[in-house]
Amino acid sequence: MPPFGPISRKDLIRCLRAMGFDGPYSGGKHSFMIKGDVTLTLPNPHRGNISRELLARILRQAGISRKEWEQVD
Repeated sequence: MPPFGPISRKDLIRCLRAMGFDGPYSGGKHSFMIKGDVTLTLPNPHRGNISRELLARILRQAGISRKEWEQVD
């Protein structure tokens, strides 16, 4: 159950896999994950965590609500 806040890229990928996404796959400038017809672009690895604002944009793109996100195991 990740809180809705800063998260490491590794934990983001782990949680998205738990929600049914496959990947990450190499893309042009960014890697991506796929679930059905949804292609989710991931931020590149960098120092520090993914901010709360960026996490919100990623979840919106994935069609995941905040409530669903906080219930992920």
